Amino acid sequence: MNMSIRLDDQVAIVTGAGRGLGRSHALALAARGAKVVVNDLADADGYAADAQAVAAEISAAGGEALVHSANVTDHSQVEDMVTKAMDQWNRVDILINNAGILRDKTFAKMPLDDFRLVIDVHLMGSVNCTKAVWEIMRQQSYGRIVFTSSSTGLYGNFGQANYGAAKMAMVGLMNALHLEGEKYNIHVNCLAPVAGTAMTDGLMPDKVFELLSPESVSPGIVFLAAPGAPSRKVLCAGGGSFALYKGFETDGVNLLPDNLTADGIADAWDAIDNELGMRQLQRGSDQTAKLALKSAENLGIDLAR
Repeated sequence: MNMSIRLDDQVAIVTGAGRGLGRSHALALAARGAKVVVNDLADADGYAADAQAVAAEISAAGGEALVHSANVTDHSQVEDMVTKAMDQWNRVDILINNAGILRDKTFAKMPLDDFRLVIDVHLMGSVNCTKAVWEIMRQQSYGRIVFTSSSTGLYGNFGQANYGAAKMAMVGLMNALHLEGEKYNIHVNCLAPVAGTAMTDGLMPDKVFELLSPESVSPGIVFLAAPGAPSRKVLCAGGGSFALYKGFETDGVNLLPDNLTADGIADAWDAIDNELGMRQLQRGSDQTAKLALKSAENLGIDLAR
């Protein structure tokens, strides 16, 4: 087996790492030499049994692990987790934002509290953890951050408006932080996993559930956490299959000066929707420049003058 990707002497934080995907990610990173902060919520007695079990597995295999039960929605608890990692190992190289919950209902029946809770755990939880390590990674000129997105965010799923909104937000957060982290060698990516876990139990047939094991997804995490990782990619993973989600924009048309109406849009809809010349833009200002240039060309204005 090719084990050329090594993470020796690197420190990784994995949230929601007690079970399912998080457990698999933590073990996979440790197997490549990373020291791992295993994060998961504690019970009423303050004991994070699942996280302790994962840390024990890592230690038994000759690795190093630290357990922390920070609730990712509480920034002060997250800061404490990062402080303890720094006290023990004096660096943080990798952050895997994996912690999550589901509160599925149709939008018509969904209480707003359920909407807020899912946004708080997935989006603000990821923001809290990333904020806590961002300056450390900037100072050491190195960092690998992975957000967990989902096909529900990328494409939609019935009864998951809260989850879908949170998961598409991961892509927006990645896009901005990729640009801000670029000169500090901080690479920021998303993983969009499909896996049979406690969170998806009962949502798919048993045979499919078994095929889509967390272990079939975690190689994607190791790849995105590696020194040679790309940046600003949405890696889709499940059952040993991997693909990239890409956001493209059609070339579009300009309706100035005579046709700038809703009716003009309707008349030009096929041309607006035409995928010929479609391309992947690299930042928001690229879209601004593209649309401004099309307007100038249509009006015969030379922007170079």
